[in-house]
Amino acid sequence: MNKYSLQEFKYLFNKIIYQYSITSILIAISGGQDSICLIKFINHLKEENSFNQKLKISYIYIDHQWKNNSYKQIKQIINYIKLIKGFITIYQIKKILITENKCRINRYNIICKHALKYNYQLVITGHNQTDKIETFIQNLIRGSGIEGLTSLTLKVKLYRNKLFFRPLLNITREMIYWFCKRFYLPIWSDNTNYIYQIQRNRIRNELLPYIKKYFHHNAENNIKYLLYTYYYDNEYIKQNTIKLYLKNRHNKYISIKYTQIIKQNFTLQLRIIQLFYFHNLQFQIEYKKVIKIIKLINENILNSCIIIKYNFYILQIYKKWLYITITNNFIQDL
Repeated sequence: MNKYSLQEFKYLFNKIIYQYSITSILIAISGGQDSICLIKFINHLKEENSFNQKLKISYIYIDHQWKNNSYKQIKQIINYIKLIKGFITIYQIKKILITENKCRINRYNIICKHALKYNYQLVITGHNQTDKIETFIQNLIRGSGIEGLTSLTLKVKLYRNKLFFRPLLNITREMIYWFCKRFYLPIWSDNTNYIYQIQRNRIRNELLPYIKKYFHHNAENNIKYLLYTYYYDNEYIKQNTIKLYLKNRHNKYISIKYTQIIKQNFTLQLRIIQLFYFHNLQFQIEYKKVIKIIKLINENILNSCIIIKYNFYILQIYKKWLYITITNNFIQDL
């Protein structure tokens, strides 16, 4: 870990603290090297008075009880937090979840609920640049679009004025490991990283090394620059989607002017329909359904017809407008 990385961390951390007037921080840790490095960085800034000492900083740890030595790991984490005079909340999940995705969703739900309950403005996690690349590959395999491929970003809005922040996202796992060894930080090997039923472990330990050895030795850097470009492409598309949606939505009914939507590029049509459903009904419509809707409204030659029935809602055309209406079945169920 060089001096530049620490200065970059300091810059990002202070920038978000002052930009959003942060007074309370919740740091989500896992006990691995990323978390220990994150704690060390923040404690270092605290010792050199880089931010307001009245800033409330607390830690949270989620124990999935996957490991036989999980109790010992908790004791180690508690001792380390005590050493830096910090406060930590620990959640133990009684029901053992076997899939990585279920564990991730459950972990984030607990962290978000805790942050909202105790009014923490900023939630910090220890995701690094290597995590970002692994997530990209994982989502690529799942068939995610550009939104999913660029999902791991430096900051993201949690709720109103509350944010998720990942200040280590520009630092590689190798650099973090070097830093931990250089300053004799208490890290230990996590045997769950070698469970190959977990897809991310296979990507980390088999797929990425294979790509680097037999295809391109600089593959990780190339993916990093690709993600940088994708992020700004995605932001541009999102901004145009929102502008077009606001311009063409009905000011009274759940409706949009489809005659203007079909003039747009296919990507914008897709996103506007998704936004239309999410903004009014608060759920993500299936991708296949969106494709079907786009196909039907582009082929429509009538002034009035029902396009599609989805759950308890009917999507229909009347003149130049695309309406969502509630079916009688939904009203009876209520």
